[in-house]
Amino acid sequence: MPWIQLKINSQAEYAEQIGEMLSANGAQAVTFVDAKDTPMYEPKPGEVMLWPDTQIVGLYDAQYDMSQVISQLSKSKLLGKNFNHKLDQLEDKDWEREWMVNFHPMQFGKRLWICPSWRDVPDPNAVNVMLDPGLAFGTGTHATTSLCLRWLDSLELSEATVVDFGCGSGILGIAALKLGAKRVVGIDIDPQALLASQDNANRNDIGEKIELYLPEHQPELKADVVLANILAAPLRELRTVITGYCKPGGKLVLSGILDNQAQEINDLYSQDFVMEPIEIDGEWARVSGVKK
Repeated sequence: MPWIQLKINSQAEYAEQIGEMLSANGAQAVTFVDAKDTPMYEPKPGEVMLWPDTQIVGLYDAQYDMSQVISQLSKSKLLGKNFNHKLDQLEDKDWEREWMVNFHPMQFGKRLWICPSWRDVPDPNAVNVMLDPGLAFGTGTHATTSLCLRWLDSLELSEATVVDFGCGSGILGIAALKLGAKRVVGIDIDPQALLASQDNANRNDIGEKIELYLPEHQPELKADVVLANILAAPLRELRTVITGYCKPGGKLVLSGILDNQAQEINDLYSQDFVMEPIEIDGEWARVSGVKK
């Protein structure tokens, strides 16, 4: 079953209240995580201790309308309008990092392999991306990433400029560079994702070729290829931003979309793109097109 995590950073004194708000707005589970690696000591009997800087994580069914949740939370005096938060997909047993055991080299399309950095590559002559995603989303094991990687493998990327919007582990942008792209710009709201992307680019000896930015620092450019493997809600809200990165005749791929959300996203982006057939993998979908 696919899940979405809503993450909110707060001071400890407000964490339980925010957690209750998440539960009241449909969270299946709420957890509290140290947001700044602060050490904690054994609590006294009956005492509930939270870190001075606490991240509150709500777990939601991926079918849930997260735009409604965000709208409701923004009405609270505690959080307020435009409060800082992050939404991302939860890979199976991500919380146990079980992928480190089950993450094997995987082939996508004809040329591209994604290989864990701690394993040997099966084909030294292939296009091999060495990956250690750390805490950032994107190993290739999730259907949304797999859909995008297969799409990338089908392209001729020589000399292309690529924007990876919501770059996560950097897997898509790094794959684009290894497949021949000249320039990749990665953008993510999570500084941890930018660190993971840079580390993985360095691991593949292309660290100097990838440019990484938080949204407030993102550059203005027109790209040949735009990738956005995020979620349906931000794909709706940020359509003009994502569309604006793509030059006329440029290619767009969108994922992080459930199969029953794909037609809506496809129709929305068809205002500016000639859309290609929707691709489905299990419960997830990929939407792509060429800018008019």
